[in-house]
Amino acid sequence: MMEHNLFVLVDLLGTFAFAVSGALAAGQRRLDLFGVLAISYLTACGGGFVRDLCLGSLPPVAISDWRYLATSALAAGMAIWARPVIEHLRHPIVFFDALGLGFFAVIGAHKALLFGHNVEVAIILGMVTAVGGGVARDVMLNRVPIILEKEIYAVAALVGSATQVLGQLMEWRLAVTPWLGALICVAIRLLSLRYSWRLPVVRRRDVAE
Repeated sequence: MMEHNLFVLVDLLGTFAFAVSGALAAGQRRLDLFGVLAISYLTACGGGFVRDLCLGSLPPVAISDWRYLATSALAAGMAIWARPVIEHLRHPIVFFDALGLGFFAVIGAHKALLFGHNVEVAIILGMVTAVGGGVARDVMLNRVPIILEKEIYAVAALVGSATQVLGQLMEWRLAVTPWLGALICVAIRLLSLRYSWRLPVVRRRDVAE
């Protein structure tokens, strides 16, 4: 019971963080209230929808558990109300997006293992859970998804989910594993932006060559 409650908390924290990033991004595009709420919910729960469909966990928890919709709406409302304060952060969308990335990488990997899947499936679904909402947000707002850019994004999620899987296989303390996995993912994401770490770019050869 304690384990279940802990991972529900981690999942709701990720939902809150991604919902804030979605609401802020929608606000920048000057969408109306419904648009902001819709993008916020899609950003917060998009990855979880894909994960649960892959696992056969139906209906997806994002629509079967009222807490996810409530958390998303609360986060969107706070983002709208406290927008002048939030925008004093240097890059608020990036910051909350990184937090959501870390929490969801952990919860996606954990849920896959809980359903009896192997290490590879757990790590991949951890990444899918983490990046799915951001991809949906960017597509709806007509932006190139971050995962397709040269920034380190999916790799950070992979490392975070791999840390969670390793922790569960090695039977690390429950109070440490999810927070460590999320922290490592967030740190990689933010440090990559701070120091401009990039993945190699595939360049087209010059026609003359």
